[in-house]
Amino acid sequence: MYLSDKSELASPNIDRGEWSHLHHLLDLIGALADSHLYGRFLQPTLRPVQAGGLLFLEGAAATSIHVVRTGVFKVFRTTEDGYEQVVGFARRGELLGFDALSDARHCTTTVALEEASVYSVSLADFYALRQDLPSFDHGVMRAAAKAMVELTRVLEMMAAAAAEVRLARFLLHVSDCMSNGGHSPSSLRLQMTRRDIGSYLGVAHETISRAFGALMEAGLIEVDQRKIEILDIKALRRYSQSMRAPAKGDAPKS
Repeated sequence: MYLSDKSELASPNIDRGEWSHLHHLLDLIGALADSHLYGRFLQPTLRPVQAGGLLFLEGAAATSIHVVRTGVFKVFRTTEDGYEQVVGFARRGELLGFDALSDARHCTTTVALEEASVYSVSLADFYALRQDLPSFDHGVMRAAAKAMVELTRVLEMMAAAAAEVRLARFLLHVSDCMSNGGHSPSSLRLQMTRRDIGSYLGVAHETISRAFGALMEAGLIEVDQRKIEILDIKALRRYSQSMRAPAKGDAPKS
């Protein structure tokens, strides 16, 4: 993973702006190292992805590991009858394609839901970086651990019997992601469709529409197309702790 000619580090022809790609990638996965080391390593590729653009296809041979820099990606599998089963939404700092390390083929399809970008590292460079740059290896392990925590959250969402409770948990998860990214935890813009949300939560998209209506009727949210305003985040959290939806008139009040 080292540059073949270390004398190039002192060359004015080397674009030091390119060296910052590794710095940014390490920052995204929470693993900063000494900046003077960055120029010794080949840099990840910064790859823009248009809204609706394909990052990789289910069943295709894996060639790279990706870290989300900007935007939101939908990750899904396609069943034999053509149904898209959404298994996740990836945001800033999350790994994509990591599961393909098991058999060198992608288990899912991943597309951008908006203008997005990723840092891509070829598999050969990925293994070399993990070996030669401990901070990168620690960051990858941290990102993989976060993915396991995310899976636990999905199971918690699915444990609720009522669609409106599942939706409440989903909105709180998006809220937490927004807050962690330095944005408002109460003003959300959903990049995914209601059909995508329904597939992710295991219910029909018509049921998701009714669930939005139920949360609005309970005075917990306001909805304007894909813009969601959480009116009372504490009450929404109490609502989300139920396994079944509260009876009418029993929704938690602030």
